[in-house]
Amino acid sequence: MKLTVIGLGHIGGTLAKTLRRVHASTEVMGVDANPAHVTQAKAAGWVDHAAPLSEAVAWADVVALAVPVGPMKKLLPQVLDGLSADAWSFDLGSTKLALCETIADHPRRAQFVAAHPIAGTENSGPGAAMDNLFQGKRMILCETEKSNPKAVQQLVDLCQAMQMELLYMGAQEHDEHLAYISHLSHLTSFSLALSVLQAEKYEDMIFQFAGSGFASTARLGKSSPEMWTSIFLENKAPLLRVLDTYTDMLGHFRQAIEQDDTEALRRLMAEANDIRRILEGKTSK
Repeated sequence: MKLTVIGLGHIGGTLAKTLRRVHASTEVMGVDANPAHVTQAKAAGWVDHAAPLSEAVAWADVVALAVPVGPMKKLLPQVLDGLSADAWSFDLGSTKLALCETIADHPRRAQFVAAHPIAGTENSGPGAAMDNLFQGKRMILCETEKSNPKAVQQLVDLCQAMQMELLYMGAQEHDEHLAYISHLSHLTSFSLALSVLQAEKYEDMIFQFAGSGFASTARLGKSSPEMWTSIFLENKAPLLRVLDTYTDMLGHFRQAIEQDDTEALRRLMAEANDIRRILEGKTSK
């Protein structure tokens, strides 16, 4: 398989690295706007060749797009224009509706499969490519009815080779769910980090007093600003609705604390504890 990966950061690099391991015949062409990323990827051994975009797309059997979701809307039509007749492409972005709408009327729409791996860390760049990141994780496929069945099956086969679980849903449904489950988490983590940095002027105090709870909550605040700016703006409407719900809930906590309302605080936190049931995979209380 001749695989072109556009965007050699954490997720694109992990994809190339993983497929080189589980799909022995994979040959990887790398494309990245940052020449240093290409150099790092080749030195690490999970990219075989590098070429300009048009040449890399024409060469490939499969093209994976792993760039921020904003620029991806401009990039994907160019990729589809340059694909050979038997080749196909997929993306690894965190939003789907705007991207799918962008190429809805493209004559080669069927050569694209919309995909999103629910995996990743707060790290970025080629050095963040990881072994086994995708193992046991979920890959969401969207609008598969609009894609060539052969392309869908080939992506399913690759996901299964990487030991990933598969979920299928519409693009709008995907974006609504991810606004709650992923995008709000990152937004609140950025906000927490800013709040602490503004309130606590002495960095050594943050270091000395920060326990595991703060570290785990603020971890996502170290994520790539470039990537998450695109995600927040591309998923603007669902994220604003989620943010309204979240700020309303913060208001309830603030009111209970302000009024010394012990019972209200306990009730809010007891209701919040029900998240344990969902995260532990239980279906009833």
